[in-house]
Amino acid sequence: MRQFLPLLLLSAATPVLGQVAATTPAASAASTFEARPWYRPNHVQVQTAGGMGLLAAGVGYTTLRDRLEADVLVGYVPEKHAGSTLSIFTAKLLYSPYTLPLSDKFVLRPLTIGIYGSYTHGTINDEVRGQYTKGYYWFSTDTRIGPLLGGRLSYLRPTTTPTARQRRISAYYELGSNDLYLVSLFTNANRKSLSPADVLTLGLGLKMDF
Repeated sequence: MRQFLPLLLLSAATPVLGQVAATTPAASAASTFEARPWYRPNHVQVQTAGGMGLLAAGVGYTTLRDRLEADVLVGYVPEKHAGSTLSIFTAKLLYSPYTLPLSDKFVLRPLTIGIYGSYTHGTINDEVRGQYTKGYYWFSTDTRIGPLLGGRLSYLRPTTTPTARQRRISAYYELGSNDLYLVSLFTNANRKSLSPADVLTLGLGLKMDF
C-alpha cells in the first residue's frame, strides 16, 4: 500500500495543479478581457473639420481583431463660421484591412475605408415649418451620409503587463464627401463648374485606445 501512496497523492493533486495553471498571468488577463463591460468604449477621439464640426469629440468600439471600428461624435460649429450655432451628431463605421509595423513603437494603417452619417441641429430657420413649398429642397437640409477614406499613424504606449490590451495614440486623416456633394458633381450639366476637390472634405483627428 505504501508503494501506491505517492501515486494516490499525485492523482489527488492533479486537479489542484490544473486550477493553479488556470490562474497564470495569461489566463488572468484573458479573464480580465472577458469581464470588461460591453458598453465600455475602446477609445476616445477628437477631430476637427471633415464635415463633423470645427471641433468634435466622441468614443468608439473596436471588433474583428481590431480592424472594424464604430465611432460616435458630437461636433460644434460657432455662429461666426456658419451663421448660426451648429451641433453635429455623427456615426462612423471604419474598416482597416492592413497594419504595417514600422518599429517597436509605431505602426501604420495606410488604408481605412468607411461610411458615415450625420445630423446637424441649428441650421438657419431649421425649426420654421412651412417656410418652403413642398419639394423646394429635394434633399435633406440637416442629414448627410457619405464615404470616408483615410489612414493613421499610431504610437504604441507601454502596457502595464505583457498580456494587457494594446494602448495606442493615433493621428489620422479622413477624406470624405456626402450624398449632396456627389449628386451635385455627377448631375451638374457643366462639369467644369465643379471639380472633385470641391466635393471633398478633410478631417484630422487624434484617437486614444485604452
